[in-house]
Amino acid sequence: MEIHQSAVILLLILSVSSFTRGQPADIWQRYVKFRNQHVDPFMTVNDCTSRIENRDITGTAGACKPVNSFIVANEDTIKTVCGRGGTRLRNDRNLFESNQLFFVVKCKIKTSRNGKCEYLGKGYTRKIVLACDRGWPVHYER
Repeated sequence: MEIHQSAVILLLILSVSSFTRGQPADIWQRYVKFRNQHVDPFMTVNDCTSRIENRDITGTAGACKPVNSFIVANEDTIKTVCGRGGTRLRNDRNLFESNQLFFVVKCKIKTSRNGKCEYLGKGYTRKIVLACDRGWPVHYER
């Protein structure tokens, strides 16, 4: 029996995608949005305007988002807050507070002219609170 090269490639792609995503399919979209809006291991207080613009982060009806916070850590470290690296706050909302401190850059709108948003960033070291779904962060609470 001969195995076609395309079948082997397809199996490899499916295997890699299941290892890299790992979470249930119904959580994937919420996790990707969370990651886009709130995770950046290289963020600085001077990067707010460019990061928010490049990631197409907007508020209601496409307007400038008034405030957006970035957790300065890699996604694997942040994900631990939903498990051994966090403490459940309330059973009804699946909120977890981190056991460790994180550096967070809070970006606040400075000016908005002709659809261009300009942000001012401030940095804080604090515990973070995340909403988690089956062990995956899906919302930054504070």
